[in-house]
Amino acid sequence: MNKFIKNIGFYLLLIAISILVAQFFMQQSPQVIENFTYTDLLKQVEQGKIKQLTIVGNKKVKGNINNSEFSVPIPPEAIPHLMQELRTADVNIKTEPQPTAPWWMSILGYILPIIILIVAWVFIMQRMQGGGSKMMSFGKSKAKLNESKKKVTFDDVANYEEVKEELQEVVQFLKKPEKFSRLGAKIPKGVLLVGPPGTGKTLFARAIAGEADVPFFFISGSDFVEMFVGVGASRVRDLFEKGKKNAPCIIFVDELDAVGRQRGAGLGGGNDEREQTLNQLLVEMDGFEANEGIILMAATNRPDVLDPALLRPGRFDRQVIVDKPDMHGRQKILELHVQDKPVTEDVDLKTLAKRTPGFTGADMENLANEAAILAARRGKDQIEMLEFDDAIDRVIAGPAKKSRLVSDKEKNLVAVHETGHALLGELLEHADRTHKVSIIPRGRAGGFTIPLPEGDRNFMTKGELLDRVTSLLGGRAAEAIFLDDISTGAQNDLERATKIVRAIVTEYGMSENLGPLTLGQKHNEQIFLGRDISRQRNYSEEVAARIDKEISKLIGECYSQAERLLEDNEETFERIVQALKKHETLDATQIRKLIKGEPIEEPVDDSEKSETEETHNKEKSIDKKTEDNKKEENEDDDNKVVDRHSEEDVNDSEEDPKN
Repeated sequence: MNKFIKNIGFYLLLIAISILVAQFFMQQSPQVIENFTYTDLLKQVEQGKIKQLTIVGNKKVKGNINNSEFSVPIPPEAIPHLMQELRTADVNIKTEPQPTAPWWMSILGYILPIIILIVAWVFIMQRMQGGGSKMMSFGKSKAKLNESKKKVTFDDVANYEEVKEELQEVVQFLKKPEKFSRLGAKIPKGVLLVGPPGTGKTLFARAIAGEADVPFFFISGSDFVEMFVGVGASRVRDLFEKGKKNAPCIIFVDELDAVGRQRGAGLGGGNDEREQTLNQLLVEMDGFEANEGIILMAATNRPDVLDPALLRPGRFDRQVIVDKPDMHGRQKILELHVQDKPVTEDVDLKTLAKRTPGFTGADMENLANEAAILAARRGKDQIEMLEFDDAIDRVIAGPAKKSRLVSDKEKNLVAVHETGHALLGELLEHADRTHKVSIIPRGRAGGFTIPLPEGDRNFMTKGELLDRVTSLLGGRAAEAIFLDDISTGAQNDLERATKIVRAIVTEYGMSENLGPLTLGQKHNEQIFLGRDISRQRNYSEEVAARIDKEISKLIGECYSQAERLLEDNEETFERIVQALKKHETLDATQIRKLIKGEPIEEPVDDSEKSETEETHNKEKSIDKKTEDNKKEENEDDDNKVVDRHSEEDVNDSEEDPKN
């Protein structure tokens, strides 16, 4: 309909412009005699060359001289004088009325502005609607029907077997409803996917769309609310009307918290636009009229801010937790993402999974992609373990700043600080073993130490927490002991250590002096913050002082333990510092050899090695082409070249540890 109106308006406008242009040229009388003035007219009359004239209205005179036409505009006040001259010269005078515009021109003068306004209004409305298919489509739902040819199935989702089972049951409800109805089971009305960002909630929705042979509508929560009042509620109604027409079907709402926040949590009271949208959504899910065959799925990472009416049975019957994967899950996810990538046999996915605690599925995908990019940057045909190792460092700490100039004093400071962390990680009983330590700046960090947990922990003991605090304080303790000064580099370590100790005292009830108490109350009634969780103090000033005293005591004990362990292992500490300053990066094997007093191997840069081999191969091919008759001598020369380059590689690696 819009296209038809647009075409009609265009042609009407074109016709009107054509008529106006034609009328303009029709009104222009041709002047055969150019530059013929009123004075020339009077002269020609006096000379008797003009025998006949025609006065058109009171504005123009036209006539004929020697078979040539002329036309002279005259002012109305000059007509009496001209008439007198014409009568004196005995000129035949004719008169014609002033030509008027045709009747259709006068009508067009009224219609044309209306047509222009209609066309402009249609154009503006289409622009406001983003090119929508209907001129008044404000209240129409923006939900799209999934028609992608590349379908995602549950086979494309690694790990989360329990989640798959829950969601596959929803698919079975739609495919084989009689399997459940014969036992009196009803189809769930809503499924809410809850989990941190990047865990694959939207991916599961796409997998359900690929598995189910029913229409799948998807929409974002922010698509409901607009600047116009009532639009959100209208779109919700239209969405469920589409669902009823295509039942059985699945409707997926991504980022539900954009429209499902708790009511009464803002300055607008209970009548603002967002709450009207939520009210309509609640009614459509479980109201007076039943919606048979429609399953509403939604995803959010903020279930704490959702309205309780959304979460009750009968609306979102099921809440499926899509949490961060464990070590085994991370390994399976990484296996999925390296299937289409050429990796070498030395790539140990189990070790990579151990090194990435807290990584989500999106993080693991990004890790595999970063490793592939690094391998391509280095000109390799396959992705090696080195690329995955560097990719983890890049994701955690940021890109390496090898071009940054670091003074010897700062380099020594960072080496001492990071060695304090690394050595305590090996000496403490409950601490995570050190996987890598580096003094190469990355991101905002001047250096970093990466621990390697033996496995995922769901719970932590008090001893493990205190050993983690001691390890965090190792950098500051090392600076104080071996540099006789302290720096600002321990700011983040102190912040994390204080947070852990405060949780030990106030949240976990692990303090011997204060006892098994939870001090402080999580407060979730901040209506202007939309139920954002805050913490409220519910204890006296005396207890607050005891809390501060207990926190200071525990941190002091951990710091003293860190100092004692570092002082008792001073020789080992110095060996690690010197090796770290020389090589800039040490792995777990090298650190353990240094602790035992064993020498470590000199690192050789793979990029230099490959460049050396390439240069040697070129020289060898040239020698073969130019000196075929001296094959034995060339082979001896090639061996010498290899020896010379190998010596240069070792020398270069000793002089510049960054290479």
